[in-house]
Amino acid sequence: MKVVLGKRGVKRLLDRHLWVWRGDVAAMPQKAGIYPVYGERGLLAWALVNPASLISVRVFHFGHSEDPLAQLWRNLENAWELRRRYYSAHPEGGVRLVHAEGDLLPGLVVDSYARHLVLQAHAAAWEPLLPELARRLQDLSGAKSVIARHDSPLRLKEGLPRYVRVLSGEAAETAVLREGEVRYRVALLTGQKTGAFLDQRDNRLLLAKYAHGKNYQRALDVFAYQGLFALQLASRLQEVEVVDSSAEALRAAADNAALNNVENVSFNQANAFELLRQREREGEKYDVIVLDPPALAARKSDRERAAAAYKEINLRALKLLKRGGLLASASCSHHLPEEDFYRILAAAAADSHRLLRVLERRGQGWDHPTLLTVPETRYLKFALLEVVE
Repeated sequence: MKVVLGKRGVKRLLDRHLWVWRGDVAAMPQKAGIYPVYGERGLLAWALVNPASLISVRVFHFGHSEDPLAQLWRNLENAWELRRRYYSAHPEGGVRLVHAEGDLLPGLVVDSYARHLVLQAHAAAWEPLLPELARRLQDLSGAKSVIARHDSPLRLKEGLPRYVRVLSGEAAETAVLREGEVRYRVALLTGQKTGAFLDQRDNRLLLAKYAHGKNYQRALDVFAYQGLFALQLASRLQEVEVVDSSAEALRAAADNAALNNVENVSFNQANAFELLRQREREGEKYDVIVLDPPALAARKSDRERAAAAYKEINLRALKLLKRGGLLASASCSHHLPEEDFYRILAAAAADSHRLLRVLERRGQGWDHPTLLTVPETRYLKFALLEVVE
């Protein structure tokens, strides 16, 4: 059995994208699995295939393969090799071991939290491979446990059941990680995504370095979730306020503050847009503001609305910052291209009459690798800006 692509599907693979949409497939098996992919001139690739999914073809190897399943496991070994030294050197750290398409392991994410591995498989072909996947992950890493966090709604789009299950080892409900000077707790079985947002790890540490020795007084961490940006700033400023609309997130942030014996962090359950406008009316001023909202553009059709929302929060934040202050602004919406994000930041700066210096223009951490021809693998935008005047 094989997959046969139409002309547009063939072009996507020749352009070295890994996905083919269902409408660009001429013929394919009716059961999800691993299959060869053909164009009119012959074999193109091997892929994880699911006829029930909008993304029906997810390539993991281009060209011929004597043993495609063995090739898939080699891709896993290559992903491990990229992270092996960091994993060994940071036993209490967090690191992404598998970044889906970025590691040619499409539809699969594996995060390590102090040697507990949490995975999410969003491609149907992974489902029968999970026992072998868990065994190989433990053999490679010596992990304490491997947990399947298959509670995401994305599973429904693949026709897959939702569940949370320990695949191997002895799982704990939580793990305590160290990130630079900060320790924080991750709910392995119930936290957002796989438990935390490791893609911002290096950006959090970077912001702490920029804030060091600057005599900054006040910081505002908006859309804070577990408060990890705030905790990195707490030892460098007199006062840090954590803002989130979720009471559960604020409880996690308060727990993390207590874990670090931090007493100069306050917690505020509020709508971020309303709070920023209110603080502007009150004439409040800050030295550092962090804006790390959830994805505001979940679909392409959301882009215009999301752009207005991003501009609004950045505009308000810039009006609250002192001269010489720092704005750390992020977007994890992959439907919002990087050039559009910086165009929005420039518009917010112009409308707030602030002159900004770009200190850092970054994305997700090194353990979330991107593929140049698969722009979806580069989703996080992170700008560190200084208010010149």
